[in-house]
Amino acid sequence: MVRNAKMRFARAASLPHNACMTRDADKWDARYRDAAETPAARVLMENVHLLPSRGRALDLACGLGANALVLAANGLETFAWDSSAVAIEKLVGLARARGVHVHAAVRDVVQRPPEPQAFDVLVVSRFLDRSLTPHLIAALRPHGLLYYQTFTRTRIGDNGPHNPAYLLEDSELLSMFARLQPLVYREEGLVGDTRRGLRGQAMLVARARSH
Repeated sequence: MVRNAKMRFARAASLPHNACMTRDADKWDARYRDAAETPAARVLMENVHLLPSRGRALDLACGLGANALVLAANGLETFAWDSSAVAIEKLVGLARARGVHVHAAVRDVVQRPPEPQAFDVLVVSRFLDRSLTPHLIAALRPHGLLYYQTFTRTRIGDNGPHNPAYLLEDSELLSMFARLQPLVYREEGLVGDTRRGLRGQAMLVARARSH
C-alpha cells in the first residue's frame, strides 16, 4: 500500500515543506477562484438522517464547503478547514447568504490535524491522506460519526485524480477505519450495469465506539 498519499497536498521532495504548501495553496486558489458551487457529498446527503441533533462537526479539506453548509443547516456547530484562502472566503459568503454560521478557516489539515475527541461528526470527501487516518479516528468523540467518500482505483472513465497513490484500493476504506463501527458502506466496482450506481468511488459512514 502506498503510504502518506495526498490528493491535495502531494509535495515534491526537492522543495522545502513551506514552499510546497504555498505552491499547492496557490494551485487550489486558482481552481476555486472561478469554480461553481458543487453539491454536498453523496455519502452525507444519503445518510443525513444519521446526524446527531446537536454537537460539533468538521468538514475537513472542505473546498467550497458544500458539506459544511449541510451540517450547519442541520443544527450542528460546524467547522470547515481548507488550505485555499479563496475557497474559505467563498464559503463564508455562501454561509452568510444561506443564513447559517460556519467557523471557516484556512488550515493545513495534514500539518495541523484535528485535536483528539474534538468532534461529534467528521466529513471528508474527495480527499485522501492516509497518514491522517489515526488522527481522524482520535478526533471523534465517543459514538461520533465519520462520513467519508473518495475516489477508487477501480473506476469507469477519468473522473478523479490519475495518480494511483491518491486512489483507494478495493475495500481499503473499510480497512483504514477498521477501529470504527461501520454503519454504511458502498463500493460497487465494476459489478453489474456500470452505467448505474456508485462507480469510481467508495463511501463509508462509521461510528466511534465508546472509550
